[in-house]
Amino acid sequence: MNFVKRAGMSLVVRASRTVALLAIFAVICALLLGGFLLRSAAARQEAAAQRDIGVDVTIRSPTGFTPELADRLGAATVVHRYNPETRVSADPLTVYGVRDPGLLLPFSYGSTKVTQGRAILPEDAGRDVAVVEQRLAVKNHLAIGDILQTRSADGRHTVPVTIVGVFQDPSPDPALPTAPRDLPGNAVYVPLATARKLSTTPLPVTEAVYRIGAPDQAAQLNAQADRLLGAGSFTVQVNDKAYRDQVRPVQRVGAFAALVVWVIAVAGALVLGLIVMLQIRERRSELGVLLSMGEKKWKLIGQHVVEMTAVALPAVALAVLAGAVAGPALAHALPGPGQTTVRVEPVAVAEVAGLALGISLVSTVVPGIGILRLHPRSILTDTE
Repeated sequence: MNFVKRAGMSLVVRASRTVALLAIFAVICALLLGGFLLRSAAARQEAAAQRDIGVDVTIRSPTGFTPELADRLGAATVVHRYNPETRVSADPLTVYGVRDPGLLLPFSYGSTKVTQGRAILPEDAGRDVAVVEQRLAVKNHLAIGDILQTRSADGRHTVPVTIVGVFQDPSPDPALPTAPRDLPGNAVYVPLATARKLSTTPLPVTEAVYRIGAPDQAAQLNAQADRLLGAGSFTVQVNDKAYRDQVRPVQRVGAFAALVVWVIAVAGALVLGLIVMLQIRERRSELGVLLSMGEKKWKLIGQHVVEMTAVALPAVALAVLAGAVAGPALAHALPGPGQTTVRVEPVAVAEVAGLALGISLVSTVVPGIGILRLHPRSILTDTE
Protein backbone atom coordinates (compact mmCIF):
# COMPACT_ATOMS: atom_id res chain seq x y z
CA MET A 1 0.00 0.00 0.00
CA ASN A 2 1.23 3.47 -0.80
CA PHE A 3 2.69 5.13 2.32
CA VAL A 4 0.74 8.35 1.65
CA LYS A 5 -2.54 6.44 1.63
CA ARG A 6 -1.42 4.55 4.69
CA ALA A 7 -0.75 7.87 6.47
CA GLY A 8 -4.29 9.04 5.72
CA MET A 9 -5.80 5.84 7.06
CA SER A 10 -3.65 6.11 10.20
CA LEU A 11 -4.95 9.65 10.88
CA VAL A 12 -8.55 8.45 10.52
CA VAL A 13 -8.13 5.37 12.67
CA ARG A 14 -6.39 7.36 15.40
CA ALA A 15 -8.89 10.23 15.20
CA SER A 16 -8.65 11.23 18.87
CA ARG A 17 -4.87 11.48 18.70
CA THR A 18 -5.12 13.37 15.42
CA VAL A 19 -7.46 15.94 16.96
CA ALA A 20 -5.18 16.35 19.97
CA LEU A 21 -2.16 16.78 17.72
CA LEU A 22 -4.08 19.29 15.59
CA ALA A 23 -5.00 21.29 18.69
CA ILE A 24 -1.36 21.40 19.87
CA PHE A 25 -0.10 22.35 16.41
CA ALA A 26 -2.80 25.02 16.02
CA VAL A 27 -1.72 26.65 19.29
CA ILE A 28 1.91 26.66 18.16
CA CYS A 29 0.99 28.16 14.78
CA ALA A 30 -1.25 30.79 16.41
CA LEU A 31 1.59 31.86 18.69
CA LEU A 32 3.98 31.98 15.73
CA LEU A 33 1.52 34.04 13.71
CA GLY A 34 0.99 36.40 16.64
CA GLY A 35 4.73 36.97 16.85
CA PHE A 36 5.00 37.66 13.12
CA LEU A 37 2.00 40.03 13.16
CA LEU A 38 3.37 41.92 16.15
CA ARG A 39 6.79 42.18 14.51
CA SER A 40 5.41 43.50 11.21
CA ALA A 41 3.08 45.95 12.97
CA ALA A 42 6.00 47.24 15.04
CA ALA A 43 8.03 47.68 11.85
CA ARG A 44 5.20 49.68 10.24
CA GLN A 45 4.78 51.84 13.32
CA GLU A 46 8.53 52.41 13.52
CA ALA A 47 8.66 53.49 9.85
CA ALA A 48 5.71 55.86 10.36
CA ALA A 49 7.32 57.30 13.49
CA GLN A 50 10.59 57.84 11.66
CA ARG A 51 8.73 59.83 8.99
CA ASP A 52 6.51 61.82 11.36
CA ILE A 53 8.75 62.19 14.42
CA GLY A 54 12.24 61.45 13.25
CA VAL A 55 15.38 63.16 14.53
CA ASP A 56 15.99 66.88 14.06
CA VAL A 57 19.54 67.90 13.20
CA THR A 58 20.25 71.64 13.48
CA ILE A 59 23.22 72.96 11.51
CA ARG A 60 24.65 76.44 12.15
CA SER A 61 27.47 78.05 10.25
CA PRO A 62 28.81 81.59 10.85
CA THR A 63 29.75 82.16 7.22
CA GLY A 64 29.11 80.78 3.79
CA PHE A 65 25.87 78.92 4.53
CA THR A 66 23.66 79.99 1.64
CA PRO A 67 20.09 78.92 0.85
CA GLU A 68 21.45 77.08 -2.19
CA LEU A 69 23.79 74.99 -0.03
CA ALA A 70 20.96 74.38 2.43
CA ASP A 71 18.81 73.06 -0.43
CA ARG A 72 21.60 70.78 -1.66
CA LEU A 73 22.01 69.36 1.82
CA GLY A 74 18.24 68.95 2.04
CA ALA A 75 18.36 66.75 -1.07
CA ALA A 76 20.32 64.08 0.83
CA THR A 77 18.59 60.69 0.83
CA VAL A 78 18.39 60.54 4.64
CA VAL A 79 16.49 63.85 4.86
CA HIS A 80 12.67 63.73 5.05
CA ARG A 81 12.02 67.44 5.65
CA TYR A 82 14.20 70.49 6.13
CA ASN A 83 13.92 74.16 6.96
CA PRO A 84 16.67 76.74 6.39
CA GLU A 85 16.03 80.01 8.21
CA THR A 86 17.20 83.52 7.45
CA ARG A 87 16.52 86.76 9.31
CA VAL A 88 16.33 90.31 8.02
CA SER A 89 15.15 93.65 9.40
CA ALA A 90 12.44 95.30 7.30
CA ASP A 91 11.72 98.74 8.70
CA PRO A 92 9.91 98.07 12.04
CA LEU A 93 9.57 94.32 11.39
CA THR A 94 11.75 91.27 11.79
CA VAL A 95 11.21 89.06 8.77
CA TYR A 96 12.11 85.38 8.96
CA GLY A 97 12.70 83.59 5.70
CA VAL A 98 11.65 79.95 6.07
CA ARG A 99 10.78 76.92 3.99
CA ASP A 100 8.97 74.62 6.45
CA PRO A 101 8.35 76.44 9.77
CA GLY A 102 6.78 73.32 11.28
CA LEU A 103 10.37 72.22 12.04
CA LEU A 104 11.05 75.30 14.18
CA LEU A 105 11.00 74.43 17.88
CA PRO A 106 8.22 76.88 18.89
CA PHE A 107 5.94 75.49 16.16
CA SER A 108 6.90 71.82 16.53
CA TYR A 109 6.37 71.90 20.31
CA GLY A 110 3.08 73.77 19.93
CA SER A 111 3.90 76.86 22.00
CA THR A 112 3.58 78.98 18.84
CA LYS A 113 0.71 78.03 16.58
CA VAL A 114 -1.12 79.23 13.50
CA THR A 115 -4.56 80.46 14.55
CA GLN A 116 -5.90 81.57 11.17
CA GLY A 117 -5.11 80.53 7.62
CA ARG A 118 -2.02 78.42 7.11
CA ALA A 119 1.73 78.38 7.59
CA ILE A 120 4.42 78.92 4.98
CA LEU A 121 4.84 75.79 2.84
CA PRO A 122 7.71 74.50 0.67
CA GLU A 123 5.37 75.05 -2.28
CA ASP A 124 5.41 78.80 -1.53
CA ALA A 125 8.93 79.14 -2.94
CA GLY A 126 8.79 81.99 -5.46
CA ARG A 127 5.57 83.46 -4.00
CA ASP A 128 5.47 86.66 -1.97
CA VAL A 129 3.27 85.50 0.91
CA ALA A 130 3.51 86.02 4.66
CA VAL A 131 2.28 84.77 8.03
CA VAL A 132 2.03 87.59 10.60
CA GLU A 133 1.81 87.62 14.38
CA GLN A 134 -1.64 88.10 15.88
CA ARG A 135 -0.80 91.40 17.60
CA LEU A 136 0.44 92.91 14.36
CA ALA A 137 -2.69 91.76 12.56
CA VAL A 138 -5.04 93.17 15.23
CA LYS A 139 -3.28 96.52 15.53
CA ASN A 140 -3.19 97.09 11.76
CA HIS A 141 -6.57 95.45 10.98
CA LEU A 142 -4.95 92.83 8.77
CA ALA A 143 -6.83 89.73 7.59
CA ILE A 144 -6.17 86.73 5.38
CA GLY A 145 -5.77 87.88 1.79
CA ASP A 146 -4.69 91.46 2.66
CA ILE A 147 -1.52 92.94 1.21
CA LEU A 148 1.26 93.96 3.61
CA GLN A 149 3.83 96.40 2.25
CA THR A 150 7.25 95.39 3.59
CA ARG A 151 10.19 97.77 3.14
CA SER A 152 13.89 96.99 3.37
CA ALA A 153 15.92 98.55 6.19
CA ASP A 154 17.48 101.15 3.85
CA GLY A 155 14.07 102.05 2.43
CA ARG A 156 15.10 101.28 -1.15
CA HIS A 157 13.06 98.12 -1.70
CA THR A 158 9.38 97.54 -1.10
CA VAL A 159 7.94 94.07 -1.42
CA PRO A 160 4.15 93.62 -1.18
CA VAL A 161 3.28 90.28 0.42
CA THR A 162 -0.09 88.57 0.65
CA ILE A 163 -1.08 87.42 4.13
CA VAL A 164 -1.95 83.71 4.14
CA GLY A 165 -1.91 83.07 7.88
CA VAL A 166 -1.85 84.53 11.38
CA PHE A 167 0.14 82.94 14.22
CA GLN A 168 0.17 83.48 17.97
CA ASP A 169 3.43 83.82 19.89
CA PRO A 170 2.95 83.36 23.66
CA SER A 171 5.91 85.65 24.47
CA PRO A 172 4.67 88.80 26.25
CA ASP A 173 5.66 92.30 25.20
CA PRO A 174 8.74 93.47 27.11
CA ALA A 175 8.21 95.85 30.04
CA LEU A 176 11.19 98.04 29.10
CA PRO A 177 11.38 100.21 25.95
CA THR A 178 12.41 97.99 23.04
CA ALA A 179 13.15 98.60 19.37
CA PRO A 180 10.03 97.83 17.29
CA ARG A 181 11.79 95.10 15.32
CA ASP A 182 12.56 93.24 18.58
CA LEU A 183 8.94 93.09 19.71
CA PRO A 184 7.54 89.54 19.44
CA GLY A 185 4.38 90.92 17.83
CA ASN A 186 6.36 92.38 14.92
CA ALA A 187 7.59 89.01 13.60
CA VAL A 188 6.66 88.01 10.06
CA TYR A 189 7.40 84.69 8.32
CA VAL A 190 7.91 84.67 4.54
CA PRO A 191 9.51 82.32 2.00
CA LEU A 192 13.29 82.49 1.69
CA ALA A 193 13.23 84.24 -1.68
CA THR A 194 10.99 87.01 -0.32
CA ALA A 195 13.33 87.59 2.63
CA ARG A 196 16.27 87.89 0.24
CA LYS A 197 14.47 90.63 -1.67
CA LEU A 198 14.32 92.68 1.52
CA SER A 199 17.98 92.27 2.38
CA THR A 200 20.52 94.97 1.59
CA THR A 201 23.39 92.44 1.62
CA PRO A 202 23.73 88.76 0.62
CA LEU A 203 21.56 86.94 3.11
CA PRO A 204 23.10 83.84 4.73
CA VAL A 205 21.24 81.02 6.41
CA THR A 206 21.44 81.49 10.19
CA GLU A 207 20.54 77.86 10.85
CA ALA A 208 18.87 74.94 9.12
CA VAL A 209 16.91 72.06 10.65
CA TYR A 210 16.97 68.69 8.89
CA ARG A 211 14.63 65.87 9.88
CA ILE A 212 16.10 62.41 9.40
CA GLY A 213 14.71 58.98 10.21
CA ALA A 214 17.00 57.76 12.99
CA PRO A 215 19.97 58.94 15.11
CA ASP A 216 22.42 56.68 13.29
CA GLN A 217 21.73 58.62 10.07
CA ALA A 218 23.15 61.81 11.58
CA ALA A 219 26.68 60.71 10.65
CA GLN A 220 25.68 60.50 6.97
CA LEU A 221 24.21 64.01 7.09
CA ASN A 222 27.31 65.29 8.88
CA ALA A 223 29.57 63.81 6.20
CA GLN A 224 27.48 65.45 3.48
CA ALA A 225 27.71 68.80 5.32
CA ASP A 226 31.49 68.39 5.51
CA ARG A 227 31.65 68.09 1.73
CA LEU A 228 29.37 71.06 1.08
CA LEU A 229 30.32 73.50 3.85
CA GLY A 230 33.82 72.41 4.74
CA ALA A 231 34.87 70.37 7.76
CA GLY A 232 34.92 72.36 10.99
CA SER A 233 33.01 75.34 9.55
CA PHE A 234 29.69 74.50 11.19
CA THR A 235 28.16 73.15 14.38
CA VAL A 236 25.67 70.30 14.63
CA GLN A 237 23.03 69.72 17.28
CA VAL A 238 21.02 66.49 17.27
CA ASN A 239 17.62 66.46 18.97
CA ASP A 240 16.46 62.85 19.26
CA LYS A 241 14.44 63.03 22.48
CA ALA A 242 11.08 62.49 20.75
CA TYR A 243 12.60 59.61 18.80
CA ARG A 244 13.89 57.93 21.95
CA ASP A 245 10.59 58.43 23.75
CA GLN A 246 8.36 57.00 21.02
CA VAL A 247 10.42 54.91 18.58
CA ARG A 248 12.75 52.97 20.87
CA PRO A 249 9.87 51.25 22.77
CA VAL A 250 8.41 50.13 19.44
CA GLN A 251 11.79 48.73 18.41
CA ARG A 252 12.00 46.77 21.65
CA VAL A 253 8.54 45.28 21.02
CA GLY A 254 9.59 44.24 17.51
CA ALA A 255 12.82 42.64 18.77
CA PHE A 256 10.91 40.81 21.51
CA ALA A 257 8.37 39.53 18.98
CA ALA A 258 11.16 38.19 16.75
CA LEU A 259 12.74 36.44 19.74
CA VAL A 260 9.40 34.93 20.75
CA VAL A 261 8.92 33.51 17.25
CA TRP A 262 12.16 31.56 17.40
CA VAL A 263 11.59 30.41 20.98
CA ILE A 264 8.15 29.11 20.03
CA ALA A 265 9.53 27.42 16.90
CA VAL A 266 12.21 25.58 18.88
CA ALA A 267 9.84 24.70 21.71
CA GLY A 268 7.17 23.54 19.24
CA ALA A 269 9.66 21.30 17.44
CA LEU A 270 10.74 19.77 20.75
CA VAL A 271 7.18 19.16 21.94
CA LEU A 272 6.01 17.66 18.67
CA GLY A 273 9.21 15.66 18.34
CA LEU A 274 8.56 14.11 21.75
CA ILE A 275 5.00 13.26 20.74
CA VAL A 276 6.17 11.61 17.50
CA MET A 277 8.84 9.68 19.40
CA LEU A 278 6.19 8.30 21.76
CA GLN A 279 3.98 7.40 18.81
CA ILE A 280 6.83 5.55 17.13
CA ARG A 281 7.41 3.51 20.27
CA GLU A 282 3.72 2.66 20.51
CA ARG A 283 3.66 1.62 16.85
CA ARG A 284 6.68 -0.69 16.93
CA SER A 285 4.53 -3.72 16.11
CA GLU A 286 3.07 -1.98 13.07
CA LEU A 287 6.52 -0.93 11.95
CA GLY A 288 7.88 -4.47 12.46
CA VAL A 289 5.11 -5.99 10.33
CA LEU A 290 5.68 -3.45 7.56
CA LEU A 291 9.44 -4.02 7.61
CA SER A 292 8.94 -7.80 7.50
CA MET A 293 6.75 -7.31 4.42
CA GLY A 294 9.63 -5.57 2.70
CA GLU A 295 8.60 -1.93 3.22
CA LYS A 296 11.56 0.43 2.96
CA LYS A 297 12.56 2.32 6.07
CA TRP A 298 12.53 5.73 4.37
CA LYS A 299 8.89 5.15 3.44
CA LEU A 300 8.06 4.56 7.09
CA ILE A 301 9.69 7.88 7.95
CA GLY A 302 7.88 9.45 5.00
CA GLN A 303 4.56 8.18 6.37
CA HIS A 304 5.14 10.04 9.64
CA VAL A 305 6.18 13.17 7.75
CA VAL A 306 2.98 13.03 5.69
CA GLU A 307 0.87 12.52 8.82
CA MET A 308 2.44 15.52 10.54
CA THR A 309 2.20 17.68 7.41
CA ALA A 310 -1.46 16.77 7.00
CA VAL A 311 -2.03 18.08 10.53
CA ALA A 312 0.16 21.19 10.04
CA LEU A 313 -1.80 22.66 7.12
CA PRO A 314 -5.22 22.87 8.84
CA ALA A 315 -3.40 24.08 11.97
CA VAL A 316 -2.10 27.05 9.94
CA ALA A 317 -5.63 27.75 8.71
CA LEU A 318 -6.95 27.73 12.28
CA ALA A 319 -4.13 30.05 13.31
CA VAL A 320 -5.05 32.50 10.54
CA LEU A 321 -8.64 32.60 11.79
CA ALA A 322 -7.40 33.18 15.35
CA GLY A 323 -5.05 35.93 14.12
CA ALA A 324 -7.88 37.76 12.36
CA VAL A 325 -9.90 37.72 15.58
CA ALA A 326 -7.03 38.62 17.90
CA GLY A 327 -5.55 41.36 15.67
CA PRO A 328 -7.18 44.33 17.47
CA ALA A 329 -6.00 43.01 20.84
CA LEU A 330 -2.42 42.70 19.54
CA ALA A 331 -2.53 46.33 18.36
CA HIS A 332 -2.89 47.47 21.96
CA ALA A 333 0.39 45.77 22.83
CA LEU A 334 2.30 48.34 20.78
CA PRO A 335 3.40 51.52 22.57
CA GLY A 336 3.12 54.94 21.01
CA PRO A 337 0.43 57.56 20.42
CA GLY A 338 -0.88 56.21 17.14
CA GLN A 339 -3.07 53.13 16.76
CA THR A 340 -1.41 50.66 14.41
CA THR A 341 -3.61 48.17 12.60
CA VAL A 342 -2.55 44.55 13.08
CA ARG A 343 -3.74 42.54 10.11
CA VAL A 344 -3.05 39.07 8.79
CA GLU A 345 -0.91 39.50 5.69
CA PRO A 346 -0.01 36.87 3.07
CA VAL A 347 3.69 37.24 3.94
CA ALA A 348 3.05 36.40 7.59
CA VAL A 349 0.89 33.41 6.62
CA ALA A 350 3.63 32.15 4.30
CA GLU A 351 6.21 32.53 7.07
CA VAL A 352 4.05 30.59 9.53
CA ALA A 353 3.35 27.89 6.94
CA GLY A 354 7.05 27.58 6.18
CA LEU A 355 7.95 27.30 9.86
CA ALA A 356 5.11 24.84 10.45
CA LEU A 357 6.36 22.58 7.66
CA GLY A 358 9.89 22.92 8.99
CA ILE A 359 8.73 21.95 12.46
CA SER A 360 6.83 19.00 10.95
CA LEU A 361 9.97 17.82 9.17
CA VAL A 362 12.29 18.23 12.16
CA SER A 363 9.85 16.73 14.66
CA THR A 364 9.39 13.59 12.53
CA VAL A 365 12.75 13.04 10.82
CA VAL A 366 14.86 13.39 13.98
CA PRO A 367 12.82 10.86 16.03
CA GLY A 368 12.44 8.79 12.86
CA ILE A 369 16.18 8.16 12.78
CA GLY A 370 15.45 5.43 15.28
CA ILE A 371 13.43 3.63 12.61
CA LEU A 372 16.61 3.19 10.58
CA ARG A 373 18.05 1.04 13.37
CA LEU A 374 15.00 -1.21 13.63
CA HIS A 375 15.09 -4.86 12.52
CA PRO A 376 11.79 -6.68 11.96
CA ARG A 377 12.92 -9.94 13.67
CA SER A 378 13.89 -8.19 16.91
CA ILE A 379 10.70 -6.09 16.92
CA LEU A 380 8.41 -9.07 16.38
CA THR A 381 10.32 -11.12 18.96
CA ASP A 382 9.93 -8.37 21.56
CA THR A 383 6.19 -8.10 20.95
CA GLU A 384 5.49 -11.84 21.21
